[in-house]
Amino acid sequence: MKLKEIRLRPFRIPLAAELRWGVGKRLTALEHVLVEVHLEGGFVGRAEAALRPTIYGETAESLRGAVRWLEPLLHEVDLDAPAQVRRTLDRLPFNYGAKAALEMALWDARAAAQSKRLADLLPHEHERVRVSFIVGQGDVNTVLQSAAFAHERGVRVFKLKVDGSDGDLTRIRALREAFPDVEVYVDANETLPLKKAARMLERWHALGVTMVEEPLPAEFVHERQALRAAGVLPLIADDSIFTLRELWRELELDTFDIANVKPARTGFCWSIGQLERSRVRGKEAMIGSQAMSSFGAARAALLAFHPAITRPSELAFHLLAEGGFAPFPKLRDGWLYREDLLEVAFDPRAFEHYAL
Repeated sequence: MKLKEIRLRPFRIPLAAELRWGVGKRLTALEHVLVEVHLEGGFVGRAEAALRPTIYGETAESLRGAVRWLEPLLHEVDLDAPAQVRRTLDRLPFNYGAKAALEMALWDARAAAQSKRLADLLPHEHERVRVSFIVGQGDVNTVLQSAAFAHERGVRVFKLKVDGSDGDLTRIRALREAFPDVEVYVDANETLPLKKAARMLERWHALGVTMVEEPLPAEFVHERQALRAAGVLPLIADDSIFTLRELWRELELDTFDIANVKPARTGFCWSIGQLERSRVRGKEAMIGSQAMSSFGAARAALLAFHPAITRPSELAFHLLAEGGFAPFPKLRDGWLYREDLLEVAFDPRAFEHYAL
């Protein structure tokens, strides 16, 4: 299997409502790139590159630069050897989104060349997974409207963005009262003050919050270690485990309980590695879709049935997108079923509507 060419096709899908999180971060549209790899023999593989300048420092321009640098190397690689492909990609440091999209597109092309579905090449054990929806920052009415929007579409788990302010308690309480049938956990995006974090977690726990993602800045390793040891709420690692090396460090220091693995930044090889290492060390895991379109979310969701997955996976953000080019399956009472996901396919005509 040899590479013929790589095509980058930027697209834009507006969001029905903006997402706000962290300190001044906001998202109003999915301005991503469809990465297409063409193999000799006419086989094509696709993946979505989710560009997050404020998180990974990647833009459409840096994606083009990364692909331009990597493409000659990939022409010399046996694309039927995923580990070799990943080692080749990792010759370029950082550029997580670019490398993840290239790798996932190559997996897709390899499946096509073997007359298989992409799902057939990925490990799975479960037949269904609970799905969570990201509820962004805002006043109580905004939060409740966002939650109601997702609840009407079958979501039964909310991940609420918090920032350590006094309003967090009000928003959490409002969610719990308005949706008693829903699980609520929170994502602090590293914003909690060190001296108050433990007390905040205790208050959230008393309101029924089930877990918290990245409560403290990643650089405060010992403080995160101590907060996890206190056992107030299970801690989710996300910003602190961008790579396999970082995951290994966090496992050694025992700073978290649950790994949020995002194929949009770690591809399939690194993601599978993160899931398997976490499982061996007794950690739980979930899959995150990095606020992608229905197409990207469907690809990420293929790993949500991995044996290591024990928690709800954030695979419903695409509901906010005003359109898409791969219809995502409807949730059944909060669950996504693998058999439904296998029917998702790329729609080239629909894509042209959003292509730039």
